[in-house]
Amino acid sequence: MSLPSAISAAAAHTEGLPTMLIEEAYKEYPKPEGIKFTYGTAGIRTKGDILQSSCFRMALISALRSKKLGGKMVGVMVTASHNLEEDNGIKAIDSRGEMLESSWEPYCTEAVNANSAKELIAVLDQLVKTCKVDLSVPALVIYGHDTRPTCPMLVKAVVEGLATMGATVIDAGLKTTPQLHYLVRAHNTQGTPDAYGEPTEMGYYDKLSKAFAKLVAGKPPKTTLVVDCANGVGAYALMQLQQHIPESLLKVRALRTDIKTRGALNDGCGADYVKTNQRLPLGLEKEKGIEAGQRLCSYDGDADRIVYYYLRGPPQQKESFRLLDGDKIASLAADHLNDLVKRAGVAIEVGCVQTAYANGSSTKYLEQRVPVTCTPTGVKHLHHAAERYDVGVYFEANGHGTILFSSEAQQKIHETSPSSPAAEDALEQLKSLIDLINQTVGDALSDMLLVEVILRTKDWDCQEWDSAYEDLPNKLLKVNVKDRFMFVTEDAERKLVKPEGLQAKIDELVAKYKDARSFVRPSGTEDCVRVYAEAGVAGELNSLANGVAKLVADFAA
Repeated sequence: MSLPSAISAAAAHTEGLPTMLIEEAYKEYPKPEGIKFTYGTAGIRTKGDILQSSCFRMALISALRSKKLGGKMVGVMVTASHNLEEDNGIKAIDSRGEMLESSWEPYCTEAVNANSAKELIAVLDQLVKTCKVDLSVPALVIYGHDTRPTCPMLVKAVVEGLATMGATVIDAGLKTTPQLHYLVRAHNTQGTPDAYGEPTEMGYYDKLSKAFAKLVAGKPPKTTLVVDCANGVGAYALMQLQQHIPESLLKVRALRTDIKTRGALNDGCGADYVKTNQRLPLGLEKEKGIEAGQRLCSYDGDADRIVYYYLRGPPQQKESFRLLDGDKIASLAADHLNDLVKRAGVAIEVGCVQTAYANGSSTKYLEQRVPVTCTPTGVKHLHHAAERYDVGVYFEANGHGTILFSSEAQQKIHETSPSSPAAEDALEQLKSLIDLINQTVGDALSDMLLVEVILRTKDWDCQEWDSAYEDLPNKLLKVNVKDRFMFVTEDAERKLVKPEGLQAKIDELVAKYKDARSFVRPSGTEDCVRVYAEAGVAGELNSLANGVAKLVADFAA
């Protein structure tokens, strides 16, 4: 299936901003009073029914971004990912399928908070002048959305914003977030030496399925993979993927696939629910066929996260549950890739990027095998750090992550002459992995296939994967505060600079527990502070976590 045809007229050629059109459209999309929006790593996220003005303004900026990039395609995605259904969000996708250039984020925040048309135009005008945007260049923007009931209303605001700027528009319709990232990159690289794939939805499935088939040839599935689709767009995407991969290569049982019932999205299911609560999706223990040793995984609402898990005993027993989160996926992938690179005899370096939320045991495991970098929380930080390696593996503990192959690494992999049959096999696997992995952003479907390939290659089940290292007991808490901006961190968010004195109190408390650590950081999207605690003794974890949370609450009072 090809992308829908462009739906707007050719881009307007103007010497200045279309101020009259912006002023007229602004009347329909005024900023809600008493609300402050912030554009960050996740774009803008809030209740869906108050997001129209932000969607209109982000469309204006997205058109300007395309003009700045010489008319290359950029993307706009309407989604709130793992949040509950009442929320929604919007984020821009840059021309290579990556996050929006960070220097543009402050302009996004200013624009969505402008209290008048005049103020909005002033922000846009400053952006045009500072970033030297040539307004005569045509703009091309593709947009997509997830399954939330507020999406049609918000997409309408996006379309009107793009029309106001005279942009040429492509409606990608219902898509996972990673698919829209793929489409942007594939379109902009089409016909070049860096061609990423056919810039259509079917091109996406075709690329993944062909690479997967090569990698699992002669290794038939021994078990059925149960997938919790979070009642989101991932259910539709998985159904389409299954049409490209025969059951003889991948046995999948899709659950939580209801994308029509109001309130079902991410409700008691999905990657965030499983990771946060350390348990099966609600009611899954009652499903027939869910038993000890069963391989299971969960997507989130827009299918850019995935976590695996399995049971060591009856599903009704909470202690049977074992989580294989982003840290476990990163360790599995980095170890496998490092082994392939060595066997292939290619002179490239595999490295891994984590955040402070990574379990201490995973960091120790990885450091014995590959270089490891720690960055602040947020995909943009991990992505940029991963680009510094020849092969950069990055996953947040929440299951969002991917693997980046530099241009130089890809060239070496394709040009290296194998010195033995084993080296030839390793090289062929690396070539197929380059195609299997969605390198634009974390992708639940692509990452799922990657895990299945590695487990199939190693002939492992979940228990063998899990046995690589034992996670230290850990806990994540949320402390609601009036002003999250009073909390300032440094050292990749592992130490507090402000409020003064709080870090010393946390250090004093942590010192009382064996093999413990804890850190706090302000949320990027909510008025809260997140507390992470880790302890060598499981029985001491709650005391440590609750103690740090109380310190935060006392300082915030």
